[in-house]
Amino acid sequence: MKRWLRLTLSSLAVLAGLAGLGAAATHAQPAREVVVVPIEGTVDEGMAHLVSRAVDQANADHAAGLVLDVNTGGGLISAAFEIRDAMFRAKVPTVAFVSQRAFSAGALITLSARKVVMAPGSSMGAAEPIPKTIKLVSALKAEFASTAQRNGRNRTLAEAMVDATVDAPAYKKSGAILSLTAEDATKAKMADAEASTLDSALAAAGIKGGELVRVSYTWGETLARIATSPEISGILLSLGVLGLFIEMQTLHGIAGSIGIASLALFFGTHVYAGFSNGLVVGLAILGLLLILFELHVVPGHGVSGILGAVLLITAVFLSFGIAFFFVAIQSIAIAIVLSALTLVLTSRIFPENAFFKRITLTATQGPEYVTSSDFSRFAGRTGLAASFLRPAGVATIDGRRVDVLTEGDFVPAGSPIRVTRVEGARIFVQPIPTDAPSAPQA
Repeated sequence: MKRWLRLTLSSLAVLAGLAGLGAAATHAQPAREVVVVPIEGTVDEGMAHLVSRAVDQANADHAAGLVLDVNTGGGLISAAFEIRDAMFRAKVPTVAFVSQRAFSAGALITLSARKVVMAPGSSMGAAEPIPKTIKLVSALKAEFASTAQRNGRNRTLAEAMVDATVDAPAYKKSGAILSLTAEDATKAKMADAEASTLDSALAAAGIKGGELVRVSYTWGETLARIATSPEISGILLSLGVLGLFIEMQTLHGIAGSIGIASLALFFGTHVYAGFSNGLVVGLAILGLLLILFELHVVPGHGVSGILGAVLLITAVFLSFGIAFFFVAIQSIAIAIVLSALTLVLTSRIFPENAFFKRITLTATQGPEYVTSSDFSRFAGRTGLAASFLRPAGVATIDGRRVDVLTEGDFVPAGSPIRVTRVEGARIFVQPIPTDAPSAPQA
């Protein structure tokens, strides 16, 4: 008995020692991180990519929690669906902290978190879809209801954020879309608590962790989000239009490359961000081809040029999505104003600049244009069209650049021309057929 007693006591001592070592090791482990995802600005595909990466990171690192720092007026419904689905994949506690507002798509994203904490003065809701169709309202209402139910929230109030016909008399008037203040949301159990800061929101949600790790956008996601803003979109459109216009006059290739690159960046970033798709890009390319067909093949016909312009403008509008119709108008207005200002200012500041001479007619007379009688020596001479003549333009005759007119014909740049007559300061030319002999040059 004594031997068995000593053996038992020894075993208990060993087990106690091992337990103590395990507890010490556990105590020595650093606190797990908390992943913070900024939900700011327009909800788009770039944001959806960011949230998906953050969820995967939090799951892989066994983070203490994942927090959405929400301040958005909404955005793409499709991107909000992707974010919601990504949040449902999270194997760690999730919290949405509404620092200022969570409207439209932002409301669905907020409701997808298991815990919702709102700052005093913040609000959430107003998720009526644009365009407001029966099918889209029904689908979005179901998404809000199922998301709310999944996390134990009131489905009726969630539906009222989407559909004005849903009754919620305690929180909205009949026929209005529901938006909740932080106080009302907490009272209605749509939010779990109120907190002024992110740290206090984590405490209110019961998440205790170590360092706050804020995920950031990749360069591709950042580029897409910046380039799809109304201001940058307007600048890209302006560069695209000006580049193509200058290229049609100079045929140097540089301006055209800049114009095409600007338009490619405009449409490419809108496709990447989820606002646009391949059909819109196809419309834009077809529009450009029709415009070029008008300028180079059948100038003056009008039909292909007008149709091309309509298709290009339609593509620009569609690239923003129907929900951002007014943003598209703002970007196009910026592009028009910038293009007009650039042309006007450049013509005033550099009226005799060698480069600008290629895209405009000469503004003033100088040593090359003393009197109209000096131009009579060009009669019968031949040269090359330095720009498109439709019918006015610039030609090189006897090694000099002069302003010329055709009899109404369109003459492509680089075509051989002959001076038919000179009337004062006006030099009239006509294209030389390729099989016709040219007049000798002096």
